[in-house]
Amino acid sequence: MKAEPAHQLRLLDLQETDTERDRLNRLLRALPEEEQLRQCEARLTELRDQLAVTETELRDLDREQRKVERDIDQVRARAERNTQRMESGQISSPRELESLQAEIELLARRQSELEDIALELMERREEADKRRADLDRKVTEAVEERDDAENRRSEAVLWIKDELDSATQRRSRIVKELPEDLLNLYERLREQYAGIGAAALRYGRCEGCKLQLSAAELREMRLAPPEEVTRCENCRRILVRVADSGL
Repeated sequence: MKAEPAHQLRLLDLQETDTERDRLNRLLRALPEEEQLRQCEARLTELRDQLAVTETELRDLDREQRKVERDIDQVRARAERNTQRMESGQISSPRELESLQAEIELLARRQSELEDIALELMERREEADKRRADLDRKVTEAVEERDDAENRRSEAVLWIKDELDSATQRRSRIVKELPEDLLNLYERLREQYAGIGAAALRYGRCEGCKLQLSAAELREMRLAPPEEVTRCENCRRILVRVADSGL
C-alpha cells in the first residue's frame, strides 16, 4: 500500500487521539470517585443499620421501664393498703397480723428489687441515648460525605465527557484528511492489536511493540520509497517513519 508521507504522519495524530479516547473511556468505566461513592454508601448503610438497632433497643427499654414502673406502683399500693390495715387496729388475730407483716416485708424487698431494675434500665437507656446521638451525628456526616462524593463523581464524568467530545471532534477532522484504504488498514490493525494500529519508528525502535529493529529491517526501511506504507516485522502494525527514526 502507498500513501503520502504527510498522510502517514497524520495517522500518528489519529493514533494519539484514539489512544487518548481509549484512556478516557477506561477512566469513565473505573472512576476513583465511583469507588469512593460505593464506600460512602456502604458506610451510610452500616450506620443506618446500627441506628435502627439502637432505636429498637430504646423502644424495648421504654417498654420494659413502663412495665417495671407499673409493677412498682402495684407493689407500693398493696404495701400501703396492708400498712393501713395494720395501723387501723381492725385486725385482732396475732396470726393474721404476723402474716400481714411478713407480706409487707416481702413487698418491701420486691419493691427494692424492682427499683434496682428500674435504675439499671434508666442507665441502659442513657447509654443507648448517647449511642443514638453519636450515630445520628455520624449518619449526618456520612450523608455529607456521600453527597460530596456524588458531586465529585458528577464533575469527573462531566470533565471526561467534555474531553471525549473534544477528542472525537479532533478524530473526525483527522479522518477526513486520510485516504480510505489507509484508514481501513489502520482501523483493522487497531482492532487486532489492543487499540494500536500505527506507531512511529524512533531511533530504530517500533513505538508499538517497543522492540528494536534489526540492521536488515532498518536498511529495508531506509531503502523503501517515502510513500510506501511499511509494517513492523514484529507486531505487524503500521510503522511510520519520522524525523528521528534513526535511518
